[in-house]
Amino acid sequence: MGQDLPLTETLFYMLLVLHHPLHGYGISKEVEQMTHGRVVLGAGTLYGAIKNLQKKDWIRVYREEPDSRNKKEYIITDLGKEVFDQEIHRLEGMLRDAKENKE
Repeated sequence: MGQDLPLTETLFYMLLVLHHPLHGYGISKEVEQMTHGRVVLGAGTLYGAIKNLQKKDWIRVYREEPDSRNKKEYIITDLGKEVFDQEIHRLEGMLRDAKENKE
């Protein structure tokens, strides 16, 4: 799993917001709001990342709405939470190093 780190900013924020179920548009909007517009997920990036995260088993379909053009909600898996927690630990270490060693 360590070879999957560091996460890209896109994957980091997607895993963060998927601690509760969201559909694709909801993922995009929550990430944009959370980052105050700094991270904007275009449709190609978003759906490519969703496919990649599903392939890695880091997220899964939570619910599918057949009457709504098969709209799907996604949620993070236990494996995804493990990867996310490893990334948090890695980032905390970097921040700690920076604080201890800045001039």
